[in-house]
Amino acid sequence: MELFLAMLPLLLCYIIFNLFKLGYQKKDHCCYMLSYQCHKATEDQKLDTVSCAKIVTRNKNLGIEEYRFLLRTMVSSGIGEQTYSPKNVIEGREESATHMDAVSEMDGIIFQTLDKLFAKTGVSPSEIDIIVSSVSLFSPAPSLTARVINRYKMREDIKAFNLSGMGCSASVVAVDLVKQLFKTYKNSLAIVVSTESMGPNWYSGKDKSMMLSNILFRTGGCSMLLTNNRALKHKALLELTCSVRTHIGSNDEAYSSCIQVEDGLGHKGFRLTRDLPKAGAKALTINLRVLLPKVLPLSELLRYKISYYRNKIMKRPTSEAAGPGLDLRSGIDHFCVHPGGRAIIDEVGKSLALNDYDLEPARMALYRFGNTSSGGLWYVLGYMEAKKRLKKGDKILMISLGAGFKCNNCVWKVMKDLEDTNVWQDCIDQYPPKTIDNPFSEKFDWINDESMNFARIEDFLPQIQLLA
Repeated sequence: MELFLAMLPLLLCYIIFNLFKLGYQKKDHCCYMLSYQCHKATEDQKLDTVSCAKIVTRNKNLGIEEYRFLLRTMVSSGIGEQTYSPKNVIEGREESATHMDAVSEMDGIIFQTLDKLFAKTGVSPSEIDIIVSSVSLFSPAPSLTARVINRYKMREDIKAFNLSGMGCSASVVAVDLVKQLFKTYKNSLAIVVSTESMGPNWYSGKDKSMMLSNILFRTGGCSMLLTNNRALKHKALLELTCSVRTHIGSNDEAYSSCIQVEDGLGHKGFRLTRDLPKAGAKALTINLRVLLPKVLPLSELLRYKISYYRNKIMKRPTSEAAGPGLDLRSGIDHFCVHPGGRAIIDEVGKSLALNDYDLEPARMALYRFGNTSSGGLWYVLGYMEAKKRLKKGDKILMISLGAGFKCNNCVWKVMKDLEDTNVWQDCIDQYPPKTIDNPFSEKFDWINDESMNFARIEDFLPQIQLLA
């Protein structure tokens, strides 16, 4: 007993020391976003109804059924006429894209956004300590980060990382990687570049599950400046408070639901299967089971547990329309959903019981810019900011889904009232439009006429070209 009493002060000191150490480490681990810049392509890259018709008619592998499929899918896609396509596709070289086409596409997106980022923040490229690029379908040598380092003559001790094959959720992966690196590298500045190589990956076959990517994916990207230097906290737009990554690639159906393959004729493309919504719902559910307890108040978690067990004991049925059962707004103010397609946005909205106001930013980003892969989330964030929704202290839940299959989500805290119109500057007053009907329906609905079943492709191609 005397020995225990003698050791007790030492034990208490040890416990107090470790509590202080844990608190200091948590305080020391921070990740602030100082700025971000989204890419906006030139007017000659716009993919309107006319341009789409020209591209479709160039594909000699398509017949009347494929045209009908494209029409139905395009009309229901949620994409408008203001999106952008790679230059080689606009120029009619989608089947013969070169390595330099891919390099030029990446240079145009990455250098434009970084030039604006450095100019806006006043940060010199020589001050950057870490750089991460996330481009899934293009991995040249030297790497894309090497091209950035060479272009801006960055320091020799910069830490460079290149992420490939991560799909549409790569941006959150890159941000999470920076957060982990910040634990080792103190008072650092980091650049994250997120985009996708579309030009060399345009699908020229007729497999319907692979034609979807041509309809949904568009040119775009974003560059971000992050820091863990608390002296720059007053300049920060956002603070990363939580990030959770989920990977269900061990499931065969999920793994194959979004995959790059060749069709039976050797045309390379991205196959999106019917298992994709199921894989997305599963990955999102698993992710939120870990993330939500970190961001929702204890009172809401207790209320949910009590309600859950009461319903279980009383054998009450649970409606799917009720969402996850938790009041997400008790800890989340805004929902930044990946604009992967209308079906994805609607499914996430249904799963989380979100309303039209919550989903408006994702739907408008999809309508205006299309699915820009890993850069898409930042167009959604930009819409929220341009609409002056983001106020100091608000919490933003970013939801991203990608090939693998992955769900990577994070929560940001708004550090000041945000009102920059950014990439939406010239059109934000026009959104949301009264209707987001696609003009393809009005111009090409005659394709669905039963009489076309007996028409030869030579008979209706001139009509398509004439309307275009």
